[in-house]
Amino acid sequence: MPTVDKERPILVTGASGYIASWIVRFLLEEGHEVHATVRDKTRPEKVAHLTEIASRESGTLRLFEADLLKPGSFAEAMEGCALVLHTASPFQLDAKDPQRSLIDPALEGTRNVLKSAKSTPSVQRVVLTSSVAAIYGDAIELKDAPGQVFTEEQWNESSSLKHQPYSYSKTVAEREAWKIAGTQSQWDLVTINPSFVMGPALSQRTDGTSTSFMQSMANGQFKAGAPDLYFGVVDVREVARAHLLAGLLPEAEGRHIVSASEHPVLEMGEMLREAFGDRYPFPKKLLPNFLLYLFGPFQGFSWKFLGRNLGYPLRFNNRKSRAKLGLQYRPVSETLQEHLQQLEKDGLLKS
Repeated sequence: MPTVDKERPILVTGASGYIASWIVRFLLEEGHEVHATVRDKTRPEKVAHLTEIASRESGTLRLFEADLLKPGSFAEAMEGCALVLHTASPFQLDAKDPQRSLIDPALEGTRNVLKSAKSTPSVQRVVLTSSVAAIYGDAIELKDAPGQVFTEEQWNESSSLKHQPYSYSKTVAEREAWKIAGTQSQWDLVTINPSFVMGPALSQRTDGTSTSFMQSMANGQFKAGAPDLYFGVVDVREVARAHLLAGLLPEAEGRHIVSASEHPVLEMGEMLREAFGDRYPFPKKLLPNFLLYLFGPFQGFSWKFLGRNLGYPLRFNNRKSRAKLGLQYRPVSETLQEHLQQLEKDGLLKS
């Protein structure tokens, strides 16, 4: 149980991302020196929100360029850091070339960051952003889970390059991380395994799956009916806070499911209607399953995915994150409503 030197810089990879931006904000608020990697620090739409946060907080921010697929590209940013928070990994559910756009960046990126950690003497701990997608592949698997609940003990063994490739990318990346961690004794590895991350973003980017989902809810994509699919949902601010706790609490160890509660899409629409009324065409009924089987393949839903997820509930055990990290979860209704308020404020919804 190493005590991480809080006076040393903390590295955040993929710092312009949805979760990482909140991590950077919290670290700067607490006065830390943050080394933040981005692919291109000259693009204001990617880094302006980070530099703006740094300008008003007590911590200091240094931006570095790094490429997940380029060996050694994280070495400069990692120099002198005691804690590495590796969040950089693509999140796409409809990738056209999953090997190139999902598997390679997730797997090779993890290898590159952890190999740099092995050759950087100052590193004491690495926290990896994994996912509940590395714990299960399809909701149908809950039937065979001990106690009908998913825990940190389980691993996704059903996803592949052709079926649930995003889930497969998170699984192979986390397994590789534990494998590399086991080859050395200088630093320890802790993973954060969030469910579907929602909540207000700090940037106005719209290329993320969470923002796309919320725009779909508000813009009428589910007006004809919501698919009978369930999600574990968690606030982005809780996920970010979990990274700080996992990194700085000496006793933190192992994997951590970070998920507030589980909800079907229709119930999520009802939560939004409570706050926004009929201002937006939120779903009011379930979409008949036969229509999903008919049109789903044209929207990226394979028959195999539908057969293994449609109508099957989810249940995650978040006890470890609460007991060991001290994490507290806000209601999902608050998360969703504040996410939509942010999209409204930033003008990212159709009028």
